[in-house]
Amino acid sequence: MTQLILFNVFNGLVVGAFYALMALGLSLILNLSGVINFAHGGFLALGAYLAYTLMPYTGFWGALVVAPVLTAVIGLAIERVLIRPLYGRDPLYSLLLTFGLAYVLEDGARFIWGAQSVPYPIPASLTTPLSTEFFFLTGYRLFMVALVAVAVLGLFFILNRTRLGIRIRAGTLDLETVSVLGVNVRVLRNLNFGLGIYLAGLAGVLAAGMLGLQPTIGTSLIMPSFVAIIVGGLGSLPGTLLGGLLIGVASGLTTVFLPSATEAVIYVMMGLVLLVRPRGLLGEEGRTQ
Repeated sequence: MTQLILFNVFNGLVVGAFYALMALGLSLILNLSGVINFAHGGFLALGAYLAYTLMPYTGFWGALVVAPVLTAVIGLAIERVLIRPLYGRDPLYSLLLTFGLAYVLEDGARFIWGAQSVPYPIPASLTTPLSTEFFFLTGYRLFMVALVAVAVLGLFFILNRTRLGIRIRAGTLDLETVSVLGVNVRVLRNLNFGLGIYLAGLAGVLAAGMLGLQPTIGTSLIMPSFVAIIVGGLGSLPGTLLGGLLIGVASGLTTVFLPSATEAVIYVMMGLVLLVRPRGLLGEEGRTQ
């Protein structure tokens, strides 16, 4: 029983890392631009399929590096052409646009790569269990958790130690003042959007090796990622990270005792948090007003 609990908790931690990585990208875009990016799951799938396409030429490691960057470049172009004209208008317009874009990306992946799952090979050295007792501790799962941790630390370094990150944080608080001070807000929003999409692409490349690769891979992760933002608190990136990990572990534990409620527990947790603390665990005052 103990081994079963540990297995599901660790699985929940890994899935929670995906939720957190996705949610951080969503939160970045939402905080600065006010765009609820329903197409984020589509970008995750796009990153995974780009890695799958590149793998015969660059190998697993090359695809891991290049695919998220290509996904971010595509995100930059989409923001420039489709989303930028909607800034300053009712948020419903951008919500509907990204909702439709999610279907375009999913059906595009289905048209190009097929509707069925495709094999996503990972290096044999990462598939071997590290322990006979704890068979679920494979090199790939530990690698995923470690890489997500590095990506999160890198994101917080960018936001706290670079000029771009400081401008993003300042724009999140008061975009008009940042504009008056001479910062090109259009470029800032564009780069911030690309950074958020990069995280989605990276999450897709990692998730494909564990969850399998099919056009709907992003659909299964997008709603829990929004829940992670709500649980952690709007406007709080540390809260978003915490929310993703919490709902992942809670889902894993529920699998042991009540498998039929594995998905429902995520939304129950969200409801309980909102009842006790409407702005989320680490949310900022005023974000829900």
